[in-house]
Amino acid sequence: MRLGVIDVGSNTVHLLVVDAHSGGAQPLPTSSHKIALRLSEHVEDDGRIADAGRERLAEFVDECLHVGEDQGVEELMGFATSAIREAPNGDEVLAFVKERTGVGLDVLSGPDEAKLTFLAIRRWFGWSAGTLLMVDIGGGSLELAQGLDEDPDVAVSLPLGAGRVTRDLLAGDPPSSATVREARRRVRALLAKEMRPFTKATNPDRAVGTSKTMRSLARICGAAPSSEGMYAARHLDRAVLSEMLPKLAAMTTAERQQLSGVSTARAPQILAGAIVAEAAMDLLGVERLEICPWALREGVILRRLDRML
Repeated sequence: MRLGVIDVGSNTVHLLVVDAHSGGAQPLPTSSHKIALRLSEHVEDDGRIADAGRERLAEFVDECLHVGEDQGVEELMGFATSAIREAPNGDEVLAFVKERTGVGLDVLSGPDEAKLTFLAIRRWFGWSAGTLLMVDIGGGSLELAQGLDEDPDVAVSLPLGAGRVTRDLLAGDPPSSATVREARRRVRALLAKEMRPFTKATNPDRAVGTSKTMRSLARICGAAPSSEGMYAARHLDRAVLSEMLPKLAAMTTAERQQLSGVSTARAPQILAGAIVAEAAMDLLGVERLEICPWALREGVILRRLDRML
């Protein structure tokens, strides 16, 4: 079966087309189509998504529909995360998209987002990985999960996405040292409130990071480039990240764009991603994260395939 999955995130809207089969076969990506919509920039003062953002989202979903048809997609699924679920008019936006395109987008809760991403990571590393700890930094939220099975024992979602932290806490280009310090303090204070379930849990055998932000951080800290393929071993060391963080804080957005592995769209947010990643690793007691190429989209696909059995 050829499946298409539309992922409406806070930074990008992404269509992934895969050849997927039940019975344990690996989903194989065949094409990808995305735009940097950055819904968080279309949020008004009252939290509502502006009409311009709603219109652009509907236009792109319609594009995805036509791309899927050209690619021979048999089933098209769509889901939205924090940008839609937290907007007071999120339901109105979804209804508008459905009316314009015929495509229904499911809104994932934060814990469901964490669980589906954890499922993808578990399938990628397999049972031999033992107890997994996951750190996933999106545009609007941070997901943490830990467990031995495919369904994690602990799943937490926090409003600490790289886009959100940039918008709310890191004004300036570059932000002042006082601004960065205050952002770091607030991120760590919010994270610390959620550490108890992880402190009580069994020590993980493997700690894993995923998301585009995490892959970009790993790259600027020395991990293999994307040209080496998805199976190249990649990791992010906390010591290296801690050393890189003040350098990122002193750079302008234009200077960050020159870093290997940092896209133009990701450059404004990479400092926030570094602050959140370092804080999570420190408070969770993690020295190194292995980088997983699979994340939420793959988790959604895998769950759909499980239901075919």
